Amino acid sequence: MGMNPGDATPAAPPADVQTAPEPSGAQAITSVGRAGLGARLYQLLAQIPLLLWAAMVILPFLWMIMTALKTDREILTDPFGWPAAFQWENFERAWTTANIGTYFFNTLIVMAMSLTGTLLVSAMAAYVIARFDFPGNRALYLLFTAGLMFPIFLGLVPLYFLMDDLRLLNTYHGLAFVYIAYSLPFTIFFLAGFFKTLPGEVAEAGIMDGASQYQVFFQIMLPMAKPGLIAMGIFNFLGQWNQFLLPLVLMQNESRYVLSQGLNFLAVQQGYNNDYSALFAAMVIVMVPTLIVYIIFQRRLESGLTAGALKG
Repeated sequence: MGMNPGDATPAAPPADVQTAPEPSGAQAITSVGRAGLGARLYQLLAQIPLLLWAAMVILPFLWMIMTALKTDREILTDPFGWPAAFQWENFERAWTTANIGTYFFNTLIVMAMSLTGTLLVSAMAAYVIARFDFPGNRALYLLFTAGLMFPIFLGLVPLYFLMDDLRLLNTYHGLAFVYIAYSLPFTIFFLAGFFKTLPGEVAEAGIMDGASQYQVFFQIMLPMAKPGLIAMGIFNFLGQWNQFLLPLVLMQNESRYVLSQGLNFLAVQQGYNNDYSALFAAMVIVMVPTLIVYIIFQRRLESGLTAGALKG
């Protein structure tokens, strides 16, 4: 008669085979404690480079603010000391006498045109590349992305003569056009991957309801791409705000200097005048807007870039 599986008893281990003893409760607690200690030690070691990097970035900025509130004598005699009294008039002198206010508004005018144009043109080009299948689509996309490998300084000489022939030198819109051209490759590269992941059923539903392609883009797809547009807007703002080489070549009229070249001009001028306090105050004025923008939109920038990277 056969045996039922339930009736079988487990075979006893051979006499010469010894089973490993189970760890006691104290040993298990000790091993868990060691694992937790190792994890905390790893986190601490991983954070040390970040803390050092944060100190390298934050401390010079704080020193610059402190120096901007000193007198010229204090800057030269005690550069790392605390100011005896805050010299707020340094900022007023930098804004008016050193013309930082004029350079600031010049920069805002150029940025308003360049940021708007960059996001609008890039969004339209990226949407067409991502959503429409036509001959040369891939070649067009690669042509745009190839601009990422083109250094700015290689095109300065022909760019200068081209802008001169078009009578766009020393003009706000001329500099804005150049900013847009140099910002298109990366912005299109990013937004094309973003548009590819948006649900196409929504656009198809809009077409079936009688909407045109322009209505679908501006009223449906563009609002859905808001996270990517915000991320690229911040990214281009930081890059165009700190741009120095292009305005140095294309904007030679002192009354139309932007902040980056105005600050460079001020560094030479104030160096001869020994007005170092106004120079440091001007540096603070230039850096504060980018810092404020980054602090306000930091989470949106990180989430937008992460979403674009994951979706692309």
